[in-house]
Amino acid sequence: MTMSRIVVTGGSGKAGRATVDRLQAAGFDVVNVDISASLHPDEPTLVADLSDYGQTIEALSGADAVVHLAAVPAPNILTQSETFRINTMSTYNVFAACAQLGIGRVVWASSETLIGIPLQDQPPQFAPIDETHPRLPEFHYALSKLVGEEMASQFSRWHGISFVGLRISNIMLEEDYRNRFPGFWDDPTIRAWNLWGYVDHRDVALACHRALLADVEGSEEFLIAAADTCMTTPSADLLATVYPDVPVRRPIEGHETLIAIDKARSLLGYVPEHSWRDHVSPP
Repeated sequence: MTMSRIVVTGGSGKAGRATVDRLQAAGFDVVNVDISASLHPDEPTLVADLSDYGQTIEALSGADAVVHLAAVPAPNILTQSETFRINTMSTYNVFAACAQLGIGRVVWASSETLIGIPLQDQPPQFAPIDETHPRLPEFHYALSKLVGEEMASQFSRWHGISFVGLRISNIMLEEDYRNRFPGFWDDPTIRAWNLWGYVDHRDVALACHRALLADVEGSEEFLIAAADTCMTTPSADLLATVYPDVPVRRPIEGHETLIAIDKARSLLGYVPEHSWRDHVSPP
């Protein structure tokens, strides 16, 4: 698939800024579409409300592919109904606009929350968690992502568009490693809610880049996380302490992620390049 002009929706956000930078460095003509303009004078933004279909059509016109990251990024920012409405309608509008405009590849932000995260009401059904784990959204933000995955499947069936859904883990910036991570290490329950997972914002950009180029057809979803956990305790010991009854499907080595990225490694060529250990020395 030949592509040169990429629209990145939500390009002013944490993962969006890194994605715009990476794709520009790779030689793509990148357009940042966001409801908020970038504060950087050298990063022009096409301001658009993607919950409006007409604005979405205008914003995506001329694109060869779309990286759709725009969304209410987490629960409890807006009301549940507004979160669901904005996320669902903006995703529908992007998918429908791509169909109308003949855009053949959409990379979009799903979420790790679909696998039951936060793991408060019930533990994971197995570990490491992978894409075969049942989708168990526990709140409206996650439900909007479930609807997005189903829409992607049907739009792909109807129009032959290739959709790559990235079930992104908890996104971190470099300053988070120094400011937040040391506070996790003494209590394994603090971050047990997502199996101690995280992902560097630059590795989200890497995943988006790989997903644009990957030989993937139909609608596929991929967990995207760092290669390690956010903890200094080995991963197998974390599971034994907090989730002793959860079946472990394979041997777990060292501090490897418990949000499995094997599928993304295999089909997208996604190999995380960043770890908190590059910024903070474990005790």
